[in-house]
Amino acid sequence: MEKNKLIKTLGLLDVFCISSGAMISSGIFILPGIAFSQIGPAVFLAYLLAGICALVGIFATIELATAMPLAGGIYFYTERSLGPLAGTVSGLLNWSAIAAKSSFAIFGMSEILFQFFNIDPIASGMVITLLFLGVNLIGTKEAAIAQVVMVVLLFVAMGAYIVLGFPEWKPSRFSPLFLPGKGYSYLWAEAAFVFVSFGGLLDVASVSEEVKNPKRNLPLGMIGAILAVTVVYVLSLIVTVGVLTPEQLSNSRTPLADAAKLYYGTPGFAVITFGALMAFVTTANAGMMAAARFPYAMGRDSLIPKFFSRTYGKRKMPLPALLLTGIVMACAQFLPLERLVSIASTVIMLSFILTNVSVLVLRESGIQNYCPSFRIPFYPWTPIAGMGLFGILILQLGLEAVQISMGIVIFGIVLYFIFGRKIQLEYALKNLIRRITRNRIPRQGLERELREIVKARDEIISDQFDHCVEKAPVLFREQSCTFPELVHEIFHASGGLSVRAGKLPELLIRREKTSSTALTPNVAIPHLMIDGKNIFELIIVKVSAGVYFNSNAPKVTAVFFLFGTADMRNQHLQALAAIAQMIQHPSFEKRWAKADNPEKLRDLLLLAKRRRQSESGNES
Repeated sequence: MEKNKLIKTLGLLDVFCISSGAMISSGIFILPGIAFSQIGPAVFLAYLLAGICALVGIFATIELATAMPLAGGIYFYTERSLGPLAGTVSGLLNWSAIAAKSSFAIFGMSEILFQFFNIDPIASGMVITLLFLGVNLIGTKEAAIAQVVMVVLLFVAMGAYIVLGFPEWKPSRFSPLFLPGKGYSYLWAEAAFVFVSFGGLLDVASVSEEVKNPKRNLPLGMIGAILAVTVVYVLSLIVTVGVLTPEQLSNSRTPLADAAKLYYGTPGFAVITFGALMAFVTTANAGMMAAARFPYAMGRDSLIPKFFSRTYGKRKMPLPALLLTGIVMACAQFLPLERLVSIASTVIMLSFILTNVSVLVLRESGIQNYCPSFRIPFYPWTPIAGMGLFGILILQLGLEAVQISMGIVIFGIVLYFIFGRKIQLEYALKNLIRRITRNRIPRQGLERELREIVKARDEIISDQFDHCVEKAPVLFREQSCTFPELVHEIFHASGGLSVRAGKLPELLIRREKTSSTALTPNVAIPHLMIDGKNIFELIIVKVSAGVYFNSNAPKVTAVFFLFGTADMRNQHLQALAAIAQMIQHPSFEKRWAKADNPEKLRDLLLLAKRRRQSESGNES
């Protein structure tokens, strides 16, 4: 997998612009007129409710993305939490959703070209798809730069529309707030209808492997984008409802452009049309970039032909995955527009449900190396509430959208039995079942994979102490004992030590009587300089019931034995410093107590936050 790793090129601004640019498109430039005809001036409240639901749902995606910032996004999280069958289905669902939403944006651009230049929409749609494919083939960073420029122009156009439109705003247009026979209960149906407007949130999760400092940039960029876009949506709709008459708005398929033209003539119409064009461009560009990461990640996991995980060139571009996505988006231009929108909305909300389920399973499975830098607030109530909210919204979309989505699910199941059935993969649901059934047989596949993901995310470069930890004996003892008893047991059980017992047990016991090596009530570091050359030994011991170092001190559960010759003094001191730094972390004692096998103890030390010494002696 290492040779196919994608390069980290995306910063905070890129994350924000990919998220917001993928959201602002047809949801504000086309749908408001249709939504207004269904509910009335309260349409802005429907967008606000959809934005709140999207914010609640995105918390789970952000938590998973900061724990596992890898290509494939929600597909990868679902597979590692619920298994390869669920992962295959999730990958196809999300790929379909983002590709459909991006195709919808390309359709919008084709319509603009048709209105202005009478160019055939199908032909222009094919050409536009090829153009976006070309931009993404140049490189992710270059595509992201184009995204930033276009999103900035888009926000400028939307800001001008809001500021210049408010003087023309008429409060009387909001009375009554709802159409006859409608009320606040109908807001749910409208929120479901316009929820496709927030589907771009999936895009960043799919390219999270290419985000620099994902612990910081993913939460800030994604939450900032959804808040900014929700505000823009609501303010734009308030202006639009307050400017156009109900008849004008109900019959309009370009409501913002029509409102701008009504009061500012051709210049206003041109500015908003330009803004709409930028919106469609950003959505299609970000969508193609994100959608291609699904077949890339699935190919990397052998759930589809591995050919799709190949990368080419200095920029490591996933060429086969991009080409496949471009072909699918081109073919989608022949589908009815309404079907594209309904498929995208349903699958996007199903994806949010899957991410919340994944968080619940990962949290409750006891996976130690699941270490998100962002955690859902008010767990477990927030993910449970999110699942309920999206379940309600899906029910509002009707039978056809659900049937189409089920068709994709069935195809995913067939694909799994062709390619993925033979894949042996450790995933969190297995751990949760073992935990419930009290099966204590350790399975470390997922733990090891998550350890490597966290090391890559946090840019941890192993130093000499990490190498010592990797090869050190790790011993467990359940019952309590005294320090002399533990010392004799260590030298009896650890026959593979490079040091010879000799008088070492006696020297350790004598030193402990003179000066205690218990640094804290929970941790002790017995250490000695020994005769010889090029010898350094670390032994890690966990005594669940505790070790009595003396009659007046609390029982110690974490013991690190260090033995080294004089020529290894620097490594000895580095090990002492590393252990001292790790045990100061507030969560160390809690995580040490929960670790129930040697690998988990090792991972706890290998992933600990501390200053690391490079091979040259420099700190990292």
